[in-house]
Amino acid sequence: MITITEFQKIGVGLSGFGVFFVLFGILLYFDSVLLAFGNILFVSGLAFIIGLRRTAHFFFQRQKLRSSAAFLGGVALVLLRWPRIGMLVETYGFVLLFK
Repeated sequence: MITITEFQKIGVGLSGFGVFFVLFGILLYFDSVLLAFGNILFVSGLAFIIGLRRTAHFFFQRQKLRSSAAFLGGVALVLLRWPRIGMLVETYGFVLLFK
């Protein structure tokens, strides 16, 4: 049986809220504040679920550097208030990361 720690439960909640805020930000015509908040919650939730070391290892593997750069660059573009371009770049990186 798999045991789930309290940190992982918090991580699932953070990731869920992150996805919610991203979708809500897209529905509100790419509201950059909601998208940025959703991105931060999603990435921090991922770190809570699998741990900081595994998260860093996942994003910075040699074969995933281009997709990680695209995903994190898209997050940075959203934070810099370029939400449409940032979400396109982020989606490209997300698809390459999780294929």
